[in-house]
Amino acid sequence: CTGQLEVLYNGTWGTVCDDHWDLDGARVVCRQLGCGMALSAVGGARYGQGVDPIWLDNVCCAGTEATLSECRAQPWGAHNCKHGEDAGVVCAVLPVMACPAKSLTICSLGLFAGAPAPGSTPIRLVNGSSFCSGRVEVLHNGKWGTVCHDNWSLMDAEVVCREVGCG
Repeated sequence: CTGQLEVLYNGTWGTVCDDHWDLDGARVVCRQLGCGMALSAVGGARYGQGVDPIWLDNVCCAGTEATLSECRAQPWGAHNCKHGEDAGVVCAVLPVMACPAKSLTICSLGLFAGAPAPGSTPIRLVNGSSFCSGRVEVLHNGKWGTVCHDNWSLMDAEVVCREVGCG
């Protein structure tokens, strides 16, 4: 999960300017894409110059937003940039964590740290006070359901936190 950052607006893909682009913004993007922890926010069109519109400029994130669109920025399409200032991200997919022998819950459902592997179970946190808190739910056969708390441990919670990009 490394490369030039592009966003879809009104059916057209475009780039993000690197003005004010920082690690907090990269954290939001890496988490939104399911790509693990942000290692760096890059600028100067390190991964090539875009040709589509420049959609976002002066993006300022706290790092806790669920999506890039929740961060402060100039209005869509308003910018003072050229494509030589296109932003990018470097995300680190976290290594798969081994499950403890007696732990059931998350590990037995095939949920691991980092970006979801093909065929793995999607996970989310709902009804919490922030993106990184709430009730654990998993998607199974097209429906979201809860996870039983039997044998739930701090280690299980840590796996979930890493899975949703919250550390």
